[in-house]
Amino acid sequence: MNWIKNNIRDILWLVIVVVVVFAARAFLFTPVIVIGESMDPTLQDGEWLFSLKVGGINRFNIVALDAPDEGHEGEEYIKRVIGLPGDTITYQADILYVNGEAVDEPYLDEYKSELAYGEQLTDDFAAITVPDGYYFVMGDNRQNSKDSRYFGPIPESSITANAKFAMWPFDRFGELNIPEDTTASSN
Repeated sequence: MNWIKNNIRDILWLVIVVVVVFAARAFLFTPVIVIGESMDPTLQDGEWLFSLKVGGINRFNIVALDAPDEGHEGEEYIKRVIGLPGDTITYQADILYVNGEAVDEPYLDEYKSELAYGEQLTDDFAAITVPDGYYFVMGDNRQNSKDSRYFGPIPESSITANAKFAMWPFDRFGELNIPEDTTASSN
């Protein structure tokens, strides 16, 4: 009993730290583990990310979302936000168009440089208008990604976190490749 009395300040400090850490984990941030190859080369299978649960979602952010397709309940996907609510998205000749304006995607340059002449990384698709409260997401590995081209725009409520930083492995430690959105319709 004497030991507790002598160390009450340290015990109280430890309890406060534990409560603050658990509260931050529950409400502010979450670790996310990349599973699969749909975000190659930007993110690798098994990579750990530091992700925020709060804040706005902008074009090109990398987000974790509840898998919207049947048979994958309880799983999370990691994708890049391409279309914001109200945007019209299309792909023609391997170029992304947002509201009729061509948009550069520098994070795809590595994959595009490996393509044979005339080959496309992203297949063409007709214009899709993103409904209010929804986002259009795609994996960076466009030839191997189940994304909004497959399951349609996703509701904002299914986005669980906004990835900001790679934590593991250490050789990939650092801020994620999230280019600035230069389109007129960005939030």
